[in-house]
Amino acid sequence: MAIFERVVTEPGARRRLRLKSPVTLEVIGEIECASREDVAAAIAKARAAQASWAKLPPAERARFVLRARDLVLKRQDDICATVIRETGKVPNDAMSMEIFASADVMSFYARNAGKFLAPEKRSVHGLMGIIKTLRISYKPLGVVGIITPWNGPFILSMNPATQALLAGNAVILKGSEVTPESAKLVETIYQEAGLPDGLMQVIYGDGQTGADLIEGGLQKVSFTGSVATGRKVGEACGRNLIPCSLELGGTDAMIVCSDANFEMAADAALYGSCLNTGHYCCGTQRVYVVESLYEKFVNRVAEKAKALRQGPQHGQDEDLGAVFWDRQMDIIEEHVADALKKGARLLAGGRRNPDLKGLYYEATVLADCNHDMLVMTEETFGPVVCLQKVRDEVDAIRMANDSPYGLNGTVFSTDREKAFQIALQMDTGSVCVNDIAVTYGVPEAPFGGVKASGVGQVNGLSGLRNYSHAFPVILNRFNMKKLPASYPYSAKAIRDMKKLMKFLWKPGK
Repeated sequence: MAIFERVVTEPGARRRLRLKSPVTLEVIGEIECASREDVAAAIAKARAAQASWAKLPPAERARFVLRARDLVLKRQDDICATVIRETGKVPNDAMSMEIFASADVMSFYARNAGKFLAPEKRSVHGLMGIIKTLRISYKPLGVVGIITPWNGPFILSMNPATQALLAGNAVILKGSEVTPESAKLVETIYQEAGLPDGLMQVIYGDGQTGADLIEGGLQKVSFTGSVATGRKVGEACGRNLIPCSLELGGTDAMIVCSDANFEMAADAALYGSCLNTGHYCCGTQRVYVVESLYEKFVNRVAEKAKALRQGPQHGQDEDLGAVFWDRQMDIIEEHVADALKKGARLLAGGRRNPDLKGLYYEATVLADCNHDMLVMTEETFGPVVCLQKVRDEVDAIRMANDSPYGLNGTVFSTDREKAFQIALQMDTGSVCVNDIAVTYGVPEAPFGGVKASGVGQVNGLSGLRNYSHAFPVILNRFNMKKLPASYPYSAKAIRDMKKLMKFLWKPGK
């Protein structure tokens, strides 16, 4: 059984995939993968459309984005229904992650694109500043390829696509083969908003389609997904000299200090681990609790986990949805079994839900975890809370940094300055204090990982500008009659240069 499976086709025909619901395991449709020729045609169409789009000021582009945002709000129930049908996530997760977050970032970037992308005048230092002035314009790159995952199929497609469009680019988007229709909605909405044809195209496909896209002659690639696939994308982009951003996975750490708000921290440990069925790139995976709170804390988290409601019979009151992909279910089961074999205590869950037909895994709480276990060293990406006792905050920081990954982290302490200082010592891409990981949901904040969790940052001022080329133009302040320096060279010119350097840069100043 697979949530998508290959359909046997005639030799030379396009690859076809059959999709199944993770909730009912029933077939919900088929897609046809774009061929290499289809990809090339889409890129050519995008390139032709982008030339005139690039000439529009950001404020004009923003009008299309705001119209698209209004359509997202108007069609929110339809969008949620599509996402839930393909993923099995609960309605609250679909509404907050896919609809609210999309409308928020579309509004933010539409309102700020003109300011973020406006040409800048910058002063030039030293002697050069007497005769030169610097202007920087943000020029569109061209055609941007965006490859997105299945855990947030609408928001993780809409957000980068919107930024790339606002920066003046055309977009070719390939969503996950697990959730193709959720990604397709981005194209549909922008078309209905009146965006010129060719600027926002979605192609169906699998890994081979993504590879064809990268090799097709793009000006940038934005990839969100697994570390393993991200390495392949990075290698292909490097070979083709294409700039890329790689937002990959992690094993994010949460530190619970001795002065933490106990109930808030317990809620966060469970919510941060189980939100979106645990399919959350910067969700909590490793929870380090100081020994003075440890036993009380793990028992409280287990108590809360056992109260979660799971299954579509709960409707909009459902807390924990299905596992979106059967291959992820295999990883979750493998990691939990490995932890139990190596001495972890199972306090809640630890199995598929026996009362439900689909890919449902119970909210699981594992105490006494350690770094010999897969749940603490590899990305589980499921509804599993992994707790480890530490002596103190110093020990917690050391353990949190003992990972090849670094996407996000969280710290719980009622002393805000103490929490901030702990955050600065965590070797990760970002940290949230007294909350779950919300960095991606704050569009002002640059978001990205360190170590194996990614390359580059998205979002914020720099994220939007990274869909542009910062184009410097250096101008003369005055109408000069001759070059400041030119031929012929002379020994006197060298002597004068030495005197000038001695005057400008005295030792130690």
